[in-house]
Amino acid sequence: MHIAIIGNGISGITAARFIRKLSDHKITVISAETDYFFSRTALMYIYMGHMRRQDTQPYENWFWEKNRIDLKRGFVEKVNHQNNELLFEDGKKMSYDKLIIACGSTPNKFGWPGQDLDAVHGMYSMQDLEAMEKYSDGLKQAVIVGGGLIGIEMAEMFHSRNIPVTFLVREASFWNGVLPAEESAMVNRHIFENHIDLRLETELKEIVDDGNGKACAAITNKGDRVDCGFVGLTAGVHPNTDFLKDSGIEMKKGILINEFFETNIPNIYAIGDCAEIQNPLPGRRSVEAIWYTGRMMGENVAYNICKQKIAYDPGIWFNSAKFFEIEYQVYGTVLAKPPENHISIYWEHSDGKKSIRVIYDKDTNKILGFNLMGVRFRHEVCEKWLREKTNVEEVLQNLAIANFDPEFYKTYEDQVLKIYNQQAGRNLTSQKKRSWSNAFSFLKS
Repeated sequence: MHIAIIGNGISGITAARFIRKLSDHKITVISAETDYFFSRTALMYIYMGHMRRQDTQPYENWFWEKNRIDLKRGFVEKVNHQNNELLFEDGKKMSYDKLIIACGSTPNKFGWPGQDLDAVHGMYSMQDLEAMEKYSDGLKQAVIVGGGLIGIEMAEMFHSRNIPVTFLVREASFWNGVLPAEESAMVNRHIFENHIDLRLETELKEIVDDGNGKACAAITNKGDRVDCGFVGLTAGVHPNTDFLKDSGIEMKKGILINEFFETNIPNIYAIGDCAEIQNPLPGRRSVEAIWYTGRMMGENVAYNICKQKIAYDPGIWFNSAKFFEIEYQVYGTVLAKPPENHISIYWEHSDGKKSIRVIYDKDTNKILGFNLMGVRFRHEVCEKWLREKTNVEEVLQNLAIANFDPEFYKTYEDQVLKIYNQQAGRNLTSQKKRSWSNAFSFLKS
């Protein structure tokens, strides 16, 4: 059996690796982006000089031949499912028995005049990184459009080379559709502290052509002109599915799949950023452009094809990121605009760069989520509390065992508990001190 995989990102490569572990099927991985798999989350560190391009390739070049995984560089123009055939841009064809589509995301564009000029790019692909490198030499000003995680990564990249950045964010506060108000305000302050020209409630209206097909300025919806030599479009991403429009594969935002990654077409599966789960589990989104879910999907689909059908279950929602120097972690349900029964216990350090938020249900006192800025908690501990719907008072009295910061760091769990006591009129005290042995014993229980 020949299994073709479109896309050599974390989803497609994980699928290929596990199919090989589970079978002797012929495997072909197809990519128009790069010859070899690389860690997409490390792109910024190449630009910043922390890593070389080869350092972002987890596997040596000989790995693929040794494991009998064929790599093909090419762009799939059409999927002909009636003949189990892929049609390539260069006119060549490839037959398959089963097809896994793992073609990822592509940056959003909203029809801005000038959006296709030279020196206008997103920050998603290796080609985007190469474009940033090309235009950074002598660059005096960059404009970034869109206030999400990719946007702040791009801002940090330019900032690392002392290139001034103007950051256009249409919301009233950075990422306030995801972050609660206090954490969003913290990120605003930190962006300003890094000398980024953050312009809130400001949208891109037009990108100006210098007369030679290259961007030379950005015009905002407020009428301001920002002269620049590069415009970064980071207003989110969407599933990369344009080449499937006439394929007969059902799509909405992404390629519609069931819990086994099956599309409406027999023998065609979809995983990763391009896939849209028709009935997502509670607390999960239908499309999740997240590294770890892509990896989980890749392993899961391999079992479904080669061994036994296993329904996809990504577990408790979590994510992590970095806003310049501030690390961010979220576990469970933490909403920017929570319902009335979601009660927050929020502590913030006087330096304005660390905070702990614990969310619980007012009606049941069950723990719902954790939001952390500049403080690290143990994933396994938080997940266990959330999975078991632990009472918030038990969590708070044992919060120290979740702390993952190094041994001699200051801890703040007692301050969080103090805030809860004040809010709830209680007089609880901490039960456990922070230690790995306490955390390990807790996880075994």
